[in-house]
Amino acid sequence: MTGRPIRVLVVEDEKLLADAHREYVERIPGFTTVAVARSGQDALRELSRRAIDLVLLDFYLPDMSGLDVCRAMRSAGVAADVIAVTSAREMETVRAAISQGVVQYLLKPFSFAAMRDKLQSYAKYRAALDHDTTAQDQAVVDRALAVLRGSPETALPKGLSQATLSLLAEALEARTEPASASDLAAVTGVSRVTARRYLEHLVANGAAEQSLRYAKAGRPEILYFPRSR
Repeated sequence: MTGRPIRVLVVEDEKLLADAHREYVERIPGFTTVAVARSGQDALRELSRRAIDLVLLDFYLPDMSGLDVCRAMRSAGVAADVIAVTSAREMETVRAAISQGVVQYLLKPFSFAAMRDKLQSYAKYRAALDHDTTAQDQAVVDRALAVLRGSPETALPKGLSQATLSLLAEALEARTEPASASDLAAVTGVSRVTARRYLEHLVANGAAEQSLRYAKAGRPEILYFPRSR
């Protein structure tokens, strides 16, 4: 991931859990914890005075519910995204959370891997939305939402397979410098045309970027590299 890290506010009243969640966030590239709040009011104060992109929000707080925090955020015009981090399992609560704009729901107890998967999906979702300021068609929106929900299979256009996409993505990630479609076709065994189609898909979804290499004569060559580089 390039650019500044995603700024996270951890909202958790239990100190051991708050420390653990902060540590988890710091272990994931592209994220940084800018503050920890131990109550709903503390969270709202932090949101009013800091630039925060994402809130990891416990729903059982000593002074107010996480849903009330969400409502107060939206009433105040705070646009930060929210991931619920809670033991609340009632489907009514889940539905209410979605209605308040909660983008993901992580049930306690959970492992580091579970949080990492949620945050990485969220980062890909942000990258997909940031890549284009305007959705050219329905598929662009569907792909962004599918990434957020952890459904990469449904995010693929017709004719693309997840196995080949993973193959090209891994080959690209393994490169130490930008590579052309021909370079990656040679190491993966697919045709240059196929490699380029998958690489363009990675670019469209924010997982890769491209640059041009100019020769003395002829058309410039398109080079690809992971967005994290």
